Amino acid sequence: MNNEKNANNKELLKRGGRMSDSSKEKQNYKVPLWNKLNLSIEEASIYSNIGTGKLYEMTEKPDCPFVLWVGSRRVIKRKVFEEYLAKQYSI
Repeated sequence: MNNEKNANNKELLKRGGRMSDSSKEKQNYKVPLWNKLNLSIEEASIYSNIGTGKLYEMTEKPDCPFVLWVGSRRVIKRKVFEEYLAKQYSI
């Protein structure tokens, strides 16, 4: 059923049509965390085994090198985060 709906939406877009807001579904791509450019706080917590509270604390610092603010939402630059952790003795 879901594949059929996606096929119909793709065909509609191919013909130059537009999907209505009510028919748009959020696309859920299953990209492994180690392939993502940026991670949410929750994803970074899973990836690094560091609690979300500690990550929020670390990203509050103005000189935090691995945080990217998208409006009021923070995301973690994965590669910079990995490099940062590799250099740390404790956090």
